[in-house]
Amino acid sequence: MYGVSQLQRQLTEYTSSLFDEGFLDDQFNEVQQLQDESNPEFVVEVVTLFFEGAERLLNELAKALGQDNIDFKRVEANVRQLKGSSSSIGAQRVQKVCIAFRNYCEEKNVEGCLKTLQEIKQECSSVKSKLETLFKMKQQVLSWEAPLLGSGR
Repeated sequence: MYGVSQLQRQLTEYTSSLFDEGFLDDQFNEVQQLQDESNPEFVVEVVTLFFEGAERLLNELAKALGQDNIDFKRVEANVRQLKGSSSSIGAQRVQKVCIAFRNYCEEKNVEGCLKTLQEIKQECSSVKSKLETLFKMKQQVLSWEAPLLGSGR
């Protein structure tokens, strides 16, 4: 039993740190509450879809900002979409950088846009790594709990 309770405590502490460090906000809890026995992989699926979409948007943004004539309306639309999807999963740091990015778009500040694009890539990479660790920890707790539940304890 010691192993399970220790893993659960580590999972709780790690999850708390993600909120304390601003990687996640309460929206992530909302997404988790939508998961149930009928769809035990819901959160992983939603997060995976977010990162696939984010990668596509980041590539489009990089391409758009590399043009001679930058279409700032299109860039801003992509940033708005990324901000919306990051806020829907609770990726708070990504969302905050998107806000700065949109301000640079409004100013037509190419240097600022390029700088925040790199920041968004970094934040996406960081939150992806953190969430992968979180999901692995949860899976580990579940794999330890399953035999205990089956033994009638």
